[in-house]
Amino acid sequence: LQHSRNNNGQKELTDINALCDEYLLLSYHGLRAKDKTFNAKFELAADSSIEKINVVPQDIGRVILNLINNAFYAAALPSAKELPDSGINKTPSVWVSTKKEGTKILIRVKDNGPGVPKEIIDKIFQPFFTTKPTGQGTGLGLSLSYDIVKAHGGELKAETKRGEFAEFV
Repeated sequence: LQHSRNNNGQKELTDINALCDEYLLLSYHGLRAKDKTFNAKFELAADSSIEKINVVPQDIGRVILNLINNAFYAAALPSAKELPDSGINKTPSVWVSTKKEGTKILIRVKDNGPGVPKEIIDKIFQPFFTTKPTGQGTGLGLSLSYDIVKAHGGELKAETKRGEFAEFV
């Protein structure tokens, strides 16, 4: 409901752990509603020492939801180790964590998908860049997320290992 309300851009004290929990469940159940065969493991490791922080909850929620949606999408893709005759069949998994480091709050969203190829890592935050098939992605999610995080005084970075994982911090 907050997502659909008119965004007045006002910062308010927000429980970032609750926001991560809410959007992790929303993303998973939204994907399950679209595709009954979709299944994945997911986990939230929340730092309980984090107090409410001053953010625009709709905007930060949009970032968290986008990163988690992307993670579930990627986790469901086959990784390099899952060749047809390898006998390896991973369970798609997404991990979300929060951690207080000094004056910063780190939110990590990690998946066990195929990772981001080195040759495109520098392009993923550009508007309209997407690796998804036509009709499945606009290429605006990471670009908008990057801008929102930057407007909040933060930074959005990607860490990846080809064939194993992608993690957005």
